[in-house]
Amino acid sequence: MSTEMQNNLVTLSGTVVDQPIFSHEVFGEKFFDVTLCVKRMSGMDDMLPVSVSEHLMANGLFTVGNQVTIRGQFRSYNKTVGEKSKLMLTVFAREAGPLDETVNSNQLVLTGYICKAPVYRKTPFNREICDVLLAVNRQYNKSDYIPCIVWGRNARFVSMLEVGEHITLVGRVQSRSYQKKLDDSTVVTKTAYEVSVSKVSLVDGNPQDVTTDEQIC
Repeated sequence: MSTEMQNNLVTLSGTVVDQPIFSHEVFGEKFFDVTLCVKRMSGMDDMLPVSVSEHLMANGLFTVGNQVTIRGQFRSYNKTVGEKSKLMLTVFAREAGPLDETVNSNQLVLTGYICKAPVYRKTPFNREICDVLLAVNRQYNKSDYIPCIVWGRNARFVSMLEVGEHITLVGRVQSRSYQKKLDDSTVVTKTAYEVSVSKVSLVDGNPQDVTTDEQIC
């Protein structure tokens, strides 16, 4: 496995819910956007964006209704909308095949650097949360900037870390709907993508630096 994949490795198993839509072309290779419906243990659905190259789409694997398992990376890129730049997130598929029931249906392992001061808070139900933005290096001097949500004891642990700390996070990719009020007072429903973290560790840290908490499903 390449160093890049060790830093950023996601496995997803789910159902294709829409026809692939052409996205872009790089060095003659076409890439398509697909939405994958991934079930949580609670029965809720995460509707996750996946970027798939044309060579992974052989034999109609990404036909609507098909169940597939993919392995790849959770990536970010900036998209200009009007005069603003927006952080976009997608799962970049490197491998794909029919549903594999022997693997975790939604697992992500990231190793990177805290690039923004963690924000600790509590929910109305007094649940502890810490928001973390993780910079994960990849080839060609690029980095992916991944928003993560850390819960419970892990939230307290991460809230004490400083910008530049090198950490590994284990969790899952999730989608979350929210409402946003536009300048003309219109309210629209949007979808955010993030990592829900179940385990945190310091890179090259001592065993006591590792904390775990139950994953929210």
